[in-house]
Amino acid sequence: MRAVIQRVKESKVQVKGRTVGSIGKGLLILLGVGEGDSEKDCEYMTRKIAHLRVFPDEKGFMNLSLKETGGAALVVSQFTLWGDCRKGRRPSFAHAARPEKAKKLYEHFIWLLSEEEIPVASGQFQEMMDVYLVNDGPVTLMVDSSKAF
Repeated sequence: MRAVIQRVKESKVQVKGRTVGSIGKGLLILLGVGEGDSEKDCEYMTRKIAHLRVFPDEKGFMNLSLKETGGAALVVSQFTLWGDCRKGRRPSFAHAARPEKAKKLYEHFIWLLSEEEIPVASGQFQEMMDVYLVNDGPVTLMVDSSKAF
């Protein structure tokens, strides 16, 4: 499982011009599910992202987590994070999970984040989406569960 997380002042996602999810201060999480991913990957990613210290404390140091700041998460499915661009000019998505599996794990990840008492909004799986954000910092990080176990 892969995620690109961006610390945001606000973010929203629209489908066909209609806002389907929005947050204020928090994290925009672009989440890609790989073919070998499982619920164990969801659990790792949830713990890592919820407790990752990426928000500034009173001295301006990144010492506070999403959970500690009371921020929200906007989770957007992003199979293209599994795009392999090493050969040719067209990315290969052979290592991305099939949609049925990816949707199940995407929804499980969202549920686990909400169980951490983090307000969660989301995009719509397998839809063309417009994602808007005001990046705070900017702070953009990648988290990958493949080497976690």
